[in-house]
Amino acid sequence: MIDKRTLGKADIEVSPIGIGVMMWAGGKGIIWGRMPAIPDETKNTLIKEAYEGGVNFFDTAEMYGSGHSESSLAAALTVNSIEDKDVVIGTKWRPFPRRARNMRKSIKDRIKHLHPYSIDLFMIHLPYSFSSIKTQMNEMISLVQSNKIQSIGVSNFSEDQMREAHEVLEKHGIPLAANQVHYSLLRRNIERNGILNAAKELGITIIAYTPLGQGLLTGKYHANPTLLEKKFFFFRRGAKKRLEKSTQLIETMIEIGKSYNATPSQVALNWLITYNGETVVAIPGATKLGHAQESSGAMTFQLNQSEMNEIAQASENFSG
Repeated sequence: MIDKRTLGKADIEVSPIGIGVMMWAGGKGIIWGRMPAIPDETKNTLIKEAYEGGVNFFDTAEMYGSGHSESSLAAALTVNSIEDKDVVIGTKWRPFPRRARNMRKSIKDRIKHLHPYSIDLFMIHLPYSFSSIKTQMNEMISLVQSNKIQSIGVSNFSEDQMREAHEVLEKHGIPLAANQVHYSLLRRNIERNGILNAAKELGITIIAYTPLGQGLLTGKYHANPTLLEKKFFFFRRGAKKRLEKSTQLIETMIEIGKSYNATPSQVALNWLITYNGETVVAIPGATKLGHAQESSGAMTFQLNQSEMNEIAQASENFSG
């Protein structure tokens, strides 16, 4: 089992694989009402699978059903008798179209929906607030000082935006714990745009969302392309080309996975959480029975450097 690691420079330890529960908002609201609702029994089992597999980090957000995802997570943790002290929960503030002072109201709702669990990591979901980054960070600082949250993070921030947030917090002796961004073997732009290097330099954890490329890295669509017809239109566009360009990567991961009795998705996740040392943690989603169990299984083995390099080279052929 790969050991837990510190979330940035905050005094918080997380499993290298967490679970994202964005899709748990399905069935509620104008937008999420179009998504399938996940039965409570499934959610409860997924949390049990994840926790028993060594996962202690769970990610949600205000935007995910205006609290529905948060309350669903809290309910599933409660049903499984998992205590607050044994899990790390990250949630996010919706910044648009709002000013930073809205956090004072929003945090009350986040606390209500996640009760009885604490907010260990509170993030700015997007860099689109009407307030400056400095003003947003100052509001975050007040939430830490009033013990409403334990640590501060951002999401989808560029290198410059991340550095600015870090600088504001550093003056108050508070670390910027994390930047949650889109990162996978099919989307490695943070390795080139300065985000990853800055995170390593400043001691900020990268939380990788969509780490399995919306399922493309599982290999299931390569094995059975007809499954693409069940995906949303935006995913199906150019799907054939995406499958062709990623075939070598999938074949490479299948072959390497044989040594560990691991699936392509487990190999992909293991690469993500080890290739850059301890800088990156990943939060694959879990919507069906077995998802959390398979994801947590990515922490049970360790790719060697040669294997990681081979996978990295194969992924260079894909331009997502």
